[in-house]
Amino acid sequence: MLQTAPHPADAAAAPRPATAPVLRLAGVSKSFPGVKALSGVSLELFAGQVTALVGENGAGKSTVVKILTGIYRPDAGGIEVAGSPVRFAAARDAAAAGITAIHQETVLFDELSVAENIFLGHAPRGRFGLIDRPAMRREAAAILARIGARIDPRMPLKDLGIASRHLVAIARALSVDARVVIMDEPTAALSQTEIEELYDLVERLKAEGRAILFISHKFDEVFRIADRYTVFRDGEHVGSGLIAEVSEDDLVRMMVGRSVDQIFPARAHRIGDEVLRVRDFCHATEFDRIGFTLRRGEVLGFYGLVGAGRSELMQAVFGITRPASGTVEVDGRPVTIRAPGDAIAAGIVYVPEDRGKQGTVAGLPIFQNVTLPSLSRTSRNGFLRLAREFALARQYAGRLDLRAAALDQDVGNLSGGNQQKVVIAKWLATKPRVIILDEPTKGIDIGSKAAVHAFMAELAAEGLAVVMVSSEIPEVLGMSDRVIVMREGLIAAELSGADLTPETLVRHAAGIGAAQGAAT
Repeated sequence: MLQTAPHPADAAAAPRPATAPVLRLAGVSKSFPGVKALSGVSLELFAGQVTALVGENGAGKSTVVKILTGIYRPDAGGIEVAGSPVRFAAARDAAAAGITAIHQETVLFDELSVAENIFLGHAPRGRFGLIDRPAMRREAAAILARIGARIDPRMPLKDLGIASRHLVAIARALSVDARVVIMDEPTAALSQTEIEELYDLVERLKAEGRAILFISHKFDEVFRIADRYTVFRDGEHVGSGLIAEVSEDDLVRMMVGRSVDQIFPARAHRIGDEVLRVRDFCHATEFDRIGFTLRRGEVLGFYGLVGAGRSELMQAVFGITRPASGTVEVDGRPVTIRAPGDAIAAGIVYVPEDRGKQGTVAGLPIFQNVTLPSLSRTSRNGFLRLAREFALARQYAGRLDLRAAALDQDVGNLSGGNQQKVVIAKWLATKPRVIILDEPTKGIDIGSKAAVHAFMAELAAEGLAVVMVSSEIPEVLGMSDRVIVMREGLIAAELSGADLTPETLVRHAAGIGAAQGAAT
Protein backbone atom coordinates (compact mmCIF):
# COMPACT_ATOMS: atom_id res chain seq x y z
CA MET A 1 0.00 0.00 0.00
CA LEU A 2 1.32 3.41 -0.90
CA GLN A 3 2.55 5.64 1.88
CA THR A 4 3.18 8.58 -0.39
CA ALA A 5 2.45 9.25 -4.02
CA PRO A 6 5.56 7.74 -5.58
CA HIS A 7 6.13 8.03 -9.26
CA PRO A 8 9.21 7.26 -11.31
CA ALA A 9 11.34 10.35 -11.07
CA ASP A 10 14.09 9.39 -13.46
CA ALA A 11 14.13 10.94 -16.91
CA ALA A 12 13.63 7.63 -18.67
CA ALA A 13 10.32 7.02 -16.90
CA ALA A 14 8.95 10.55 -17.31
CA PRO A 15 6.21 11.04 -19.91
CA ARG A 16 7.33 12.34 -23.26
CA PRO A 17 6.58 16.03 -23.88
CA ALA A 18 3.00 16.30 -25.06
CA THR A 19 2.14 17.78 -28.42
CA ALA A 20 -1.44 18.10 -29.61
CA PRO A 21 -3.82 15.63 -27.93
CA VAL A 22 -4.97 12.61 -29.88
CA LEU A 23 -8.43 13.02 -28.39
CA ARG A 24 -10.11 16.01 -26.78
CA LEU A 25 -13.49 16.50 -25.10
CA ALA A 26 -14.51 20.12 -24.67
CA GLY A 27 -17.57 21.41 -22.78
CA VAL A 28 -19.37 18.07 -22.92
CA SER A 29 -22.69 17.83 -21.06
CA LYS A 30 -25.15 14.98 -20.74
CA SER A 31 -28.44 14.76 -18.86
CA PHE A 32 -30.94 12.01 -18.16
CA PRO A 33 -34.42 12.41 -16.65
CA GLY A 34 -33.86 13.94 -13.24
CA VAL A 35 -30.07 13.60 -13.40
CA LYS A 36 -27.33 15.80 -14.87
CA ALA A 37 -24.55 13.27 -15.46
CA LEU A 38 -21.99 15.63 -17.02
CA SER A 39 -21.75 19.40 -16.98
CA GLY A 40 -19.26 20.99 -19.37
CA VAL A 41 -16.45 18.51 -18.79
CA SER A 42 -13.13 18.49 -20.62
CA LEU A 43 -10.62 15.69 -21.18
CA GLU A 44 -7.43 15.35 -23.20
CA LEU A 45 -5.55 12.16 -24.14
CA PHE A 46 -2.03 12.15 -25.57
CA ALA A 47 -0.16 9.63 -27.71
CA GLY A 48 2.14 7.37 -25.73
CA GLN A 49 0.70 8.40 -22.38
CA VAL A 50 -1.73 7.01 -19.80
CA THR A 51 -4.31 9.43 -18.42
CA ALA A 52 -6.06 8.25 -15.25
CA LEU A 53 -9.67 9.34 -14.91
CA VAL A 54 -10.41 9.54 -11.19
CA GLY A 55 -13.62 10.19 -9.29
CA GLU A 56 -15.94 8.61 -6.77
CA ASN A 57 -19.03 6.65 -7.76
CA GLY A 58 -21.43 8.81 -9.74
CA ALA A 59 -18.76 11.31 -10.81
CA GLY A 60 -19.55 10.79 -14.51
CA LYS A 61 -16.73 8.48 -15.56
CA SER A 62 -18.93 5.78 -17.09
CA THR A 63 -20.98 8.37 -18.96
CA VAL A 64 -17.82 9.76 -20.54
CA VAL A 65 -16.76 6.28 -21.62
CA LYS A 66 -20.13 5.70 -23.25
CA ILE A 67 -19.90 9.03 -25.06
CA LEU A 68 -16.38 8.24 -26.30
CA THR A 69 -17.49 4.82 -27.56
CA GLY A 70 -20.61 6.09 -29.33
CA ILE A 71 -23.19 4.58 -26.99
CA TYR A 72 -24.38 8.00 -25.78
CA ARG A 73 -24.41 11.27 -27.68
CA PRO A 74 -23.59 14.46 -25.76
CA ASP A 75 -26.25 17.13 -25.27
CA ALA A 76 -23.63 19.85 -25.67
CA GLY A 77 -19.92 20.17 -26.35
CA GLY A 78 -17.71 18.39 -28.84
CA ILE A 79 -15.21 15.62 -29.45
CA GLU A 80 -12.04 16.00 -31.50
CA VAL A 81 -9.85 13.16 -32.77
CA ALA A 82 -6.43 14.19 -34.11
CA GLY A 83 -7.63 17.81 -34.17
CA SER A 84 -10.74 17.17 -36.26
CA PRO A 85 -14.30 17.37 -34.88
CA VAL A 86 -16.18 14.05 -34.89
CA ARG A 87 -19.72 12.95 -34.15
CA PHE A 88 -20.50 9.37 -33.20
CA ALA A 89 -23.98 8.24 -34.14
CA ALA A 90 -23.24 4.66 -33.05
CA ALA A 91 -20.53 2.50 -31.53
CA ARG A 92 -19.20 1.55 -34.96
CA ASP A 93 -18.41 5.22 -35.66
CA ALA A 94 -16.20 5.39 -32.56
CA ALA A 95 -14.46 2.16 -33.58
CA ALA A 96 -13.89 3.54 -37.08
CA ALA A 97 -12.27 6.61 -35.48
CA GLY A 98 -9.81 4.34 -33.67
CA ILE A 99 -11.39 4.30 -30.20
CA THR A 100 -11.73 0.98 -28.40
CA ALA A 101 -12.69 0.12 -24.84
CA ILE A 102 -11.92 -2.69 -22.41
CA HIS A 103 -14.85 -2.64 -20.02
CA GLN A 104 -15.05 -4.11 -16.54
CA GLU A 105 -17.97 -6.23 -17.75
CA THR A 106 -17.50 -6.75 -21.50
CA VAL A 107 -20.27 -8.71 -23.22
CA LEU A 108 -18.92 -11.94 -24.67
CA PHE A 109 -20.72 -14.95 -26.15
CA ASP A 110 -20.33 -18.33 -24.48
CA GLU A 111 -21.24 -20.49 -27.47
CA LEU A 112 -18.72 -18.84 -29.81
CA SER A 113 -15.03 -19.66 -29.94
CA VAL A 114 -12.34 -17.37 -28.57
CA ALA A 115 -11.40 -16.26 -32.10
CA GLU A 116 -15.04 -15.59 -33.01
CA ASN A 117 -15.47 -13.44 -29.90
CA ILE A 118 -12.32 -11.47 -30.69
CA PHE A 119 -13.33 -10.71 -34.28
CA LEU A 120 -17.09 -10.49 -33.87
CA GLY A 121 -18.33 -7.89 -36.36
CA HIS A 122 -14.99 -7.41 -38.16
CA ALA A 123 -13.74 -10.87 -39.04
CA PRO A 124 -11.27 -11.22 -41.96
CA ARG A 125 -13.00 -12.30 -45.14
CA GLY A 126 -11.93 -14.24 -48.16
CA ARG A 127 -13.50 -15.05 -51.50
CA PHE A 128 -17.18 -14.22 -51.99
CA GLY A 129 -17.18 -12.22 -48.74
CA LEU A 130 -17.14 -15.32 -46.54
CA ILE A 131 -15.35 -15.32 -43.19
CA ASP A 132 -11.80 -16.63 -43.54
CA ARG A 133 -11.73 -18.80 -40.43
CA PRO A 134 -8.09 -19.98 -40.69
CA ALA A 135 -6.97 -16.35 -41.04
CA MET A 136 -9.20 -15.35 -38.13
CA ARG A 137 -7.66 -18.02 -35.91
CA ARG A 138 -4.13 -17.03 -36.93
CA GLU A 139 -4.74 -13.36 -36.23
CA ALA A 140 -6.48 -14.17 -32.92
CA ALA A 141 -3.52 -16.33 -31.88
CA ALA A 142 -1.13 -13.49 -32.71
CA ILE A 143 -3.09 -10.98 -30.59
CA LEU A 144 -3.37 -13.42 -27.68
CA ALA A 145 0.38 -14.08 -27.85
CA ARG A 146 1.02 -10.35 -27.91
CA ILE A 147 -0.74 -9.89 -24.57
CA GLY A 148 0.77 -13.03 -23.08
CA ALA A 149 -2.47 -15.01 -23.02
CA ARG A 150 -1.94 -18.75 -23.47
CA ILE A 151 -5.41 -19.45 -24.84
CA ASP A 152 -6.32 -21.64 -27.81
CA PRO A 153 -8.34 -19.42 -30.21
CA ARG A 154 -10.44 -22.46 -31.19
CA MET A 155 -11.63 -23.08 -27.63
CA PRO A 156 -15.30 -22.30 -26.80
CA LEU A 157 -15.52 -19.28 -24.55
CA LYS A 158 -17.76 -21.14 -22.09
CA ASP A 159 -14.80 -23.37 -21.16
CA LEU A 160 -12.70 -20.42 -19.91
CA GLY A 161 -12.44 -19.02 -16.40
CA ILE A 162 -13.13 -15.40 -15.42
CA ALA A 163 -9.55 -14.18 -15.81
CA SER A 164 -9.14 -15.81 -19.24
CA ARG A 165 -12.43 -14.30 -20.39
CA HIS A 166 -11.09 -10.91 -19.37
CA LEU A 167 -7.98 -11.47 -21.48
CA VAL A 168 -10.21 -12.37 -24.43
CA ALA A 169 -12.04 -9.08 -23.91
CA ILE A 170 -8.70 -7.26 -23.99
CA ALA A 171 -7.72 -9.10 -27.17
CA ARG A 172 -11.06 -8.18 -28.71
CA ALA A 173 -10.45 -4.50 -27.97
CA LEU A 174 -6.97 -4.70 -29.50
CA SER A 175 -8.18 -6.51 -32.63
CA VAL A 176 -8.89 -3.14 -34.22
CA ASP A 177 -6.13 -0.67 -35.02
CA ALA A 178 -6.94 1.66 -32.14
CA ARG A 179 -5.25 4.98 -31.50
CA VAL A 180 -7.18 5.40 -28.21
CA VAL A 181 -7.57 2.53 -25.74
CA ILE A 182 -9.99 2.96 -22.82
CA MET A 183 -9.45 0.64 -19.86
CA ASP A 184 -12.39 0.74 -17.43
CA GLU A 185 -11.44 -1.04 -14.18
CA PRO A 186 -9.40 -3.57 -16.20
CA THR A 187 -7.89 -5.39 -13.21
CA ALA A 188 -11.16 -6.17 -11.42
CA ALA A 189 -11.13 -9.89 -12.31
CA LEU A 190 -7.36 -10.48 -12.51
CA SER A 191 -4.89 -12.08 -10.12
CA GLN A 192 -1.80 -10.18 -9.03
CA THR A 193 0.32 -12.00 -11.61
CA GLU A 194 -2.18 -11.15 -14.34
CA ILE A 195 -2.28 -7.54 -13.16
CA GLU A 196 1.50 -7.32 -13.57
CA GLU A 197 1.12 -8.74 -17.08
CA LEU A 198 -1.52 -6.09 -17.80
CA TYR A 199 0.92 -3.38 -16.67
CA ASP A 200 3.45 -4.76 -19.16
CA LEU A 201 0.78 -4.64 -21.87
CA VAL A 202 0.07 -1.00 -21.03
CA GLU A 203 3.76 -0.18 -21.40
CA ARG A 204 3.81 -1.88 -24.82
CA LEU A 205 0.75 0.08 -25.92
CA LYS A 206 2.42 3.31 -24.79
CA ALA A 207 5.55 2.41 -26.75
CA GLU A 208 3.36 1.91 -29.82
CA GLY A 209 2.06 5.46 -29.41
CA ARG A 210 -1.45 4.63 -28.23
CA ALA A 211 -3.29 7.11 -26.02
CA ILE A 212 -4.72 5.30 -22.99
CA LEU A 213 -7.57 6.36 -20.71
CA PHE A 214 -7.26 4.34 -17.51
CA ILE A 215 -10.17 4.30 -15.05
CA SER A 216 -9.50 2.79 -11.64
CA HIS A 217 -10.53 3.25 -8.04
CA LYS A 218 -7.19 1.81 -6.92
CA PHE A 219 -4.70 4.54 -6.17
CA ASP A 220 -1.74 2.17 -6.28
CA GLU A 221 -2.62 1.39 -9.91
CA VAL A 222 -3.06 5.05 -10.78
CA PHE A 223 0.34 6.04 -9.42
CA ARG A 224 1.96 2.93 -10.85
CA ILE A 225 1.12 3.42 -14.54
CA ALA A 226 -0.46 6.85 -15.16
CA ASP A 227 1.38 9.82 -16.64
CA ARG A 228 -1.51 12.26 -16.29
CA TYR A 229 -4.69 12.55 -14.26
CA THR A 230 -8.12 14.08 -14.67
CA VAL A 231 -10.55 14.29 -11.74
CA PHE A 232 -14.34 14.43 -12.09
CA ARG A 233 -16.67 15.27 -9.24
CA ASP A 234 -20.47 15.28 -9.48
CA GLY A 235 -20.30 15.37 -13.28
CA GLU A 236 -17.85 18.26 -13.44
CA HIS A 237 -14.15 18.52 -14.30
CA VAL A 238 -12.27 19.70 -11.19
CA GLY A 239 -8.63 19.12 -12.03
CA SER A 240 -6.04 17.65 -14.36
CA GLY A 241 -2.28 17.58 -14.81
CA LEU A 242 0.82 15.42 -14.48
CA ILE A 243 0.56 12.59 -11.97
CA ALA A 244 4.12 13.29 -10.80
CA GLU A 245 2.96 16.69 -9.56
CA VAL A 246 0.15 15.50 -7.25
CA SER A 247 -0.10 13.35 -4.15
CA GLU A 248 -2.80 10.98 -3.00
CA ASP A 249 -3.91 13.72 -0.60
CA ASP A 250 -4.41 16.08 -3.55
CA LEU A 251 -6.54 13.58 -5.46
CA VAL A 252 -8.66 12.76 -2.41
CA ARG A 253 -9.35 16.45 -1.78
CA MET A 254 -10.38 16.97 -5.40
CA MET A 255 -12.62 13.90 -5.34
CA VAL A 256 -14.56 14.83 -2.19
CA GLY A 257 -14.12 18.58 -1.84
CA ARG A 258 -17.69 19.51 -2.62
CA SER A 259 -20.20 21.22 -0.40
CA VAL A 260 -22.99 19.14 1.03
CA ASP A 261 -25.92 20.84 -0.70
CA GLN A 262 -28.64 18.76 0.90
CA ILE A 263 -30.41 19.32 4.19
CA PHE A 264 -30.67 16.09 6.11
CA PRO A 265 -33.35 15.56 8.74
CA ALA A 266 -32.44 16.01 12.38
CA ARG A 267 -32.61 12.70 14.19
CA ALA A 268 -33.15 11.72 17.78
CA HIS A 269 -30.49 9.07 18.38
CA ARG A 270 -32.46 6.57 20.47
CA ILE A 271 -30.52 3.46 19.60
CA GLY A 272 -31.78 0.35 21.33
CA ASP A 273 -30.91 -3.32 21.64
CA GLU A 274 -29.18 -5.40 19.01
CA VAL A 275 -31.57 -6.67 16.32
CA LEU A 276 -29.29 -8.19 13.69
CA ARG A 277 -25.91 -9.89 13.87
CA VAL A 278 -24.09 -11.22 10.81
CA ARG A 279 -21.08 -13.45 11.52
CA ASP A 280 -18.26 -14.59 9.25
CA PHE A 281 -20.12 -14.20 5.95
CA CYS A 282 -17.97 -15.54 3.10
CA HIS A 283 -18.53 -15.94 -0.63
CA ALA A 284 -16.14 -17.54 -3.09
CA THR A 285 -15.85 -14.46 -5.34
CA GLU A 286 -17.64 -11.49 -3.76
CA PHE A 287 -16.76 -11.03 -0.06
CA ASP A 288 -14.90 -12.65 2.82
CA ARG A 289 -15.06 -12.71 6.64
CA ILE A 290 -17.82 -10.13 6.94
CA GLY A 291 -19.37 -9.52 10.33
CA PHE A 292 -21.45 -6.66 11.70
CA THR A 293 -24.23 -5.82 14.14
CA LEU A 294 -27.28 -3.56 13.86
CA ARG A 295 -29.43 -2.09 16.64
CA ARG A 296 -32.98 -0.79 16.94
CA GLY A 297 -33.31 2.79 15.75
CA GLU A 298 -29.88 2.76 14.09
CA VAL A 299 -28.96 3.68 10.51
CA LEU A 300 -25.86 1.69 9.55
CA GLY A 301 -24.24 2.98 6.37
CA PHE A 302 -22.22 0.83 3.98
CA TYR A 303 -19.81 2.73 1.73
CA GLY A 304 -17.36 1.50 -0.88
CA LEU A 305 -16.23 1.93 -4.44
CA VAL A 306 -17.40 -0.11 -7.43
CA GLY A 307 -16.71 -3.80 -6.87
CA ALA A 308 -16.41 -3.52 -3.09
CA GLY A 309 -19.06 -6.22 -2.59
CA ARG A 310 -21.68 -4.20 -0.69
CA SER A 311 -24.74 -5.12 -2.76
CA GLU A 312 -23.59 -8.72 -3.08
CA LEU A 313 -23.32 -8.94 0.71
CA MET A 314 -26.83 -7.56 1.21
CA GLN A 315 -28.28 -9.91 -1.39
CA ALA A 316 -26.72 -12.82 0.52
CA VAL A 317 -28.16 -11.60 3.83
CA PHE A 318 -31.59 -11.42 2.16
CA GLY A 319 -31.27 -14.88 0.64
CA ILE A 320 -31.06 -13.93 -3.04
CA THR A 321 -27.65 -15.64 -3.19
CA ARG A 322 -26.11 -18.23 -0.90
CA PRO A 323 -22.91 -17.49 1.01
CA ALA A 324 -20.28 -20.19 1.36
CA SER A 325 -20.37 -19.79 5.13
CA GLY A 326 -21.70 -17.51 7.83
CA THR A 327 -24.61 -17.11 10.20
CA VAL A 328 -27.39 -14.59 10.80
CA GLU A 329 -29.03 -13.85 14.14
CA VAL A 330 -32.21 -11.82 14.66
CA ASP A 331 -32.94 -10.74 18.24
CA GLY A 332 -30.18 -13.06 19.42
CA ARG A 333 -31.64 -16.17 17.77
CA PRO A 334 -30.00 -17.91 14.80
CA VAL A 335 -32.10 -17.91 11.64
CA THR A 336 -31.59 -19.99 8.50
CA ILE A 337 -31.96 -17.97 5.30
CA ARG A 338 -31.98 -20.05 2.13
CA ALA A 339 -34.27 -17.78 0.11
CA PRO A 340 -35.86 -14.30 0.37
CA GLY A 341 -38.98 -15.86 1.91
CA ASP A 342 -36.91 -16.99 4.89
CA ALA A 343 -35.51 -13.48 5.33
CA ILE A 344 -38.95 -11.91 5.16
CA ALA A 345 -40.25 -14.38 7.73
CA ALA A 346 -37.33 -13.41 9.98
CA GLY A 347 -38.20 -9.73 9.62
CA ILE A 348 -35.49 -8.73 7.11
CA VAL A 349 -36.42 -6.96 3.86
CA TYR A 350 -34.30 -5.61 1.01
CA VAL A 351 -34.95 -2.61 -1.27
CA PRO A 352 -32.71 -3.25 -4.31
CA GLU A 353 -30.64 -0.71 -6.21
CA ASP A 354 -32.30 -1.55 -9.53
CA ARG A 355 -35.92 -0.76 -8.68
CA GLY A 356 -37.00 -1.12 -12.33
CA LYS A 357 -35.83 -4.74 -12.76
CA GLN A 358 -35.71 -6.03 -9.20
CA GLY A 359 -38.02 -3.81 -7.16
CA THR A 360 -41.23 -3.35 -9.15
CA VAL A 361 -43.25 -5.39 -11.62
CA ALA A 362 -43.91 -3.24 -14.69
CA GLY A 363 -47.39 -3.72 -16.08
CA LEU A 364 -48.95 -4.23 -12.66
CA PRO A 365 -50.75 -1.37 -10.91
CA ILE A 366 -49.33 0.38 -7.88
CA PHE A 367 -51.60 -1.33 -5.36
CA GLN A 368 -50.63 -4.83 -6.52
CA ASN A 369 -46.93 -3.96 -6.39
CA VAL A 370 -47.34 -2.76 -2.81
CA THR A 371 -49.29 -5.82 -1.63
CA LEU A 372 -47.32 -8.49 -3.52
CA PRO A 373 -45.26 -9.69 -0.50
CA SER A 374 -48.29 -9.47 1.82
CA LEU A 375 -50.83 -11.64 0.01
CA SER A 376 -51.58 -13.62 3.17
CA ARG A 377 -52.99 -10.39 4.68
CA THR A 378 -55.06 -9.46 1.63
CA SER A 379 -56.59 -12.82 0.76
CA ARG A 380 -59.03 -15.30 2.26
CA ASN A 381 -59.28 -18.99 1.39
CA GLY A 382 -56.91 -18.48 -1.53
CA PHE A 383 -58.86 -15.58 -3.06
CA LEU A 384 -57.55 -12.03 -3.18
CA ARG A 385 -59.74 -9.37 -1.57
CA LEU A 386 -59.50 -6.27 -3.71
CA ALA A 387 -60.75 -3.96 -0.97
CA ARG A 388 -58.06 -5.20 1.42
CA GLU A 389 -55.37 -4.74 -1.23
CA PHE A 390 -56.45 -1.15 -1.85
CA ALA A 391 -56.67 -0.41 1.88
CA LEU A 392 -53.16 -1.72 2.57
CA ALA A 393 -51.67 0.07 -0.45
CA ARG A 394 -53.47 3.31 0.45
CA GLN A 395 -52.09 3.16 4.00
CA TYR A 396 -48.44 2.97 2.96
CA ALA A 397 -48.76 5.15 -0.16
CA GLY A 398 -50.15 7.91 2.05
CA ARG A 399 -47.43 7.42 4.60
CA LEU A 400 -44.75 7.87 1.93
CA ASP A 401 -46.56 10.74 0.17
CA LEU A 402 -46.70 8.77 -3.07
CA ARG A 403 -47.66 11.05 -5.97
CA ALA A 404 -49.85 9.17 -8.46
CA ALA A 405 -53.13 9.74 -10.27
CA ALA A 406 -54.61 6.57 -8.76
CA LEU A 407 -53.47 3.38 -7.07
CA ASP A 408 -54.49 1.36 -10.14
CA GLN A 409 -52.01 3.31 -12.28
CA ASP A 410 -49.27 1.21 -13.94
CA VAL A 411 -46.20 1.46 -11.73
CA GLY A 412 -44.04 1.75 -14.85
CA ASN A 413 -45.55 5.16 -15.57
CA LEU A 414 -44.35 6.68 -12.30
CA SER A 415 -41.27 8.84 -11.88
CA GLY A 416 -38.13 7.24 -10.49
CA GLY A 417 -38.70 8.79 -7.08
CA ASN A 418 -42.27 7.53 -6.85
CA GLN A 419 -41.24 4.07 -8.02
CA GLN A 420 -38.75 4.02 -5.17
CA LYS A 421 -41.54 4.93 -2.76
CA VAL A 422 -43.62 2.02 -4.08
CA VAL A 423 -40.75 -0.40 -3.43
CA ILE A 424 -40.24 0.91 0.11
CA ALA A 425 -43.99 0.78 0.75
CA LYS A 426 -44.11 -2.82 -0.48
CA TRP A 427 -41.59 -3.95 2.11
CA LEU A 428 -42.84 -1.80 4.96
CA ALA A 429 -46.25 -3.43 4.55
CA THR A 430 -44.63 -6.69 5.74
CA LYS A 431 -43.83 -4.98 9.08
CA PRO A 432 -40.11 -5.84 9.12
CA ARG A 433 -37.57 -5.57 11.93
CA VAL A 434 -34.69 -4.73 9.56
CA ILE A 435 -34.85 -2.88 6.26
CA ILE A 436 -31.88 -2.86 3.86
CA LEU A 437 -31.89 0.09 1.46
CA ASP A 438 -29.47 -0.36 -1.46
CA GLU A 439 -28.74 3.04 -3.07
CA PRO A 440 -32.14 4.35 -1.91
CA THR A 441 -31.92 7.71 -3.73
CA LYS A 442 -30.05 6.71 -6.88
CA GLY A 443 -31.44 8.47 -9.95
CA ILE A 444 -34.19 10.42 -8.22
CA ASP A 445 -34.64 14.18 -7.98
CA ILE A 446 -33.67 16.29 -4.98
CA GLY A 447 -37.24 16.62 -3.74
CA SER A 448 -37.78 12.86 -3.75
CA LYS A 449 -34.40 12.39 -2.08
CA ALA A 450 -35.45 14.66 0.75
CA ALA A 451 -38.70 12.70 1.16
CA VAL A 452 -36.83 9.37 1.28
CA HIS A 453 -34.32 10.76 3.80
CA ALA A 454 -37.10 12.11 6.01
CA PHE A 455 -38.89 8.78 5.92
CA MET A 456 -35.69 6.88 6.77
CA ALA A 457 -35.28 9.10 9.81
CA GLU A 458 -38.90 8.44 10.77
CA LEU A 459 -38.45 4.68 10.46
CA ALA A 460 -35.34 4.75 12.68
CA ALA A 461 -37.17 6.91 15.22
CA GLU A 462 -39.92 4.28 15.35
CA GLY A 463 -37.33 1.61 16.19
CA LEU A 464 -36.78 0.02 12.80
CA ALA A 465 -33.17 -1.02 12.19
CA VAL A 466 -31.91 0.40 8.88
CA VAL A 467 -28.99 -0.64 6.67
CA MET A 468 -28.23 1.92 3.98
CA VAL A 469 -25.87 1.11 1.10
CA SER A 470 -24.90 4.35 -0.62
CA SER A 471 -22.24 5.70 -2.96
CA GLU A 472 -23.10 9.32 -2.17
CA ILE A 473 -20.80 10.71 0.48
CA PRO A 474 -23.16 13.49 1.66
CA GLU A 475 -25.92 10.91 2.10
CA VAL A 476 -23.63 8.55 4.02
CA LEU A 477 -22.46 11.35 6.31
CA GLY A 478 -25.88 12.94 6.71
CA MET A 479 -27.89 9.81 7.49
CA SER A 480 -25.62 7.25 9.17
CA ASP A 481 -24.95 6.64 12.85
CA ARG A 482 -22.08 4.31 11.93
CA VAL A 483 -20.47 3.50 8.60
CA ILE A 484 -18.80 0.29 7.47
CA VAL A 485 -16.40 0.84 4.58
CA MET A 486 -15.82 -2.10 2.26
CA ARG A 487 -12.97 -2.61 -0.17
CA GLU A 488 -12.52 -5.57 -2.50
CA GLY A 489 -14.93 -7.77 -0.56
CA LEU A 490 -13.50 -7.03 2.88
CA ILE A 491 -14.39 -4.63 5.68
CA ALA A 492 -11.77 -1.90 5.49
CA ALA A 493 -13.00 0.20 8.43
CA GLU A 494 -15.88 0.92 10.79
CA LEU A 495 -16.27 4.65 11.40
CA SER A 496 -18.39 6.88 13.62
CA GLY A 497 -18.27 10.24 15.34
CA ALA A 498 -15.27 12.45 14.59
CA ASP A 499 -13.65 9.74 12.46
CA LEU A 500 -16.50 9.91 9.97
CA THR A 501 -15.34 12.44 7.32
CA PRO A 502 -15.29 12.49 3.51
CA GLU A 503 -11.53 12.01 3.54
CA THR A 504 -11.58 8.95 5.80
CA LEU A 505 -14.33 7.33 3.72
CA VAL A 506 -12.40 7.73 0.49
CA ARG A 507 -9.07 6.75 2.02
CA HIS A 508 -10.35 3.47 3.38
CA ALA A 509 -12.41 2.72 0.26
CA ALA A 510 -9.36 3.32 -1.97
CA GLY A 511 -6.93 1.50 0.30
CA ILE A 512 -4.82 4.51 1.27
CA GLY A 513 -2.80 3.78 4.41
CA ALA A 514 -3.33 5.11 7.90
CA ALA A 515 0.12 6.69 7.77
CA GLN A 516 -1.35 9.45 5.66
CA GLY A 517 -3.87 10.39 8.29
CA ALA A 518 -6.76 8.00 7.78
CA ALA A 519 -8.62 6.83 10.83
CA THR A 520 -8.12 3.29 11.95
